Amino acid sequence: MNDLVDTLRFAAKTSPRPVGLTGKRAIDIVLAISGIVLLAPLLIICFVATVMTSPGPALFRHRRVGFRGKYFDCLKFRTMATDASARLRDLLDSDPRAAAEWATTRKLRHDPRVTAIGAILRKSSLDELPQLFNVLKGDMSIVGPRPVTDEELVRYSAAIEAYLSCRPGITGLWQVSGRSTTTYEQRVEYDTFYARNWSMALDVKILVVTIPVVLLSDSGY
Repeated sequence: MNDLVDTLRFAAKTSPRPVGLTGKRAIDIVLAISGIVLLAPLLIICFVATVMTSPGPALFRHRRVGFRGKYFDCLKFRTMATDASARLRDLLDSDPRAAAEWATTRKLRHDPRVTAIGAILRKSSLDELPQLFNVLKGDMSIVGPRPVTDEELVRYSAAIEAYLSCRPGITGLWQVSGRSTTTYEQRVEYDTFYARNWSMALDVKILVVTIPVVLLSDSGY
């Protein structure tokens, strides 16, 4: 499987441009700047609430795989305790049901790592607002596949090339199609469909439904 990943990463790196080309990138820049300016008060509130209610930094950086296999630090407001890794390890070792849920979705509905304010930020998806800076930098897009880790990328198997042809997105087809209630295999299918059927109209449709989906969904955990 690692050989497959390496081969497809190399193949993806021969593609000079991501899905959407310069038109999508121009819209990303405009939307990212507008979002940062308009949401500045909310960004400040989330920043202060995070540092005041839980020891540790306000921002969390996690290495993710982006366009053509390039690594980048994906930004979020920190929603977990600083000893999150130990808490996860203890839970998975002691709870087979939680271990099975984690293996299937890479998420936990009852996650002992998440702080009180972090649960609110996740529920509302406000924890992802700092990714507007990732978009401005060019590591991400407003709309695209969910950014993955190396470990998750292996699970894309033959669909790796489709994933690597895109800049990862803050929102995307998977995010508005069930999110945490879907299996990881379904997530891969959504990301692959997006990469192979991209259009500006598809991006607009995803953006239009993102806000109501976030407000009405209970799957943001």
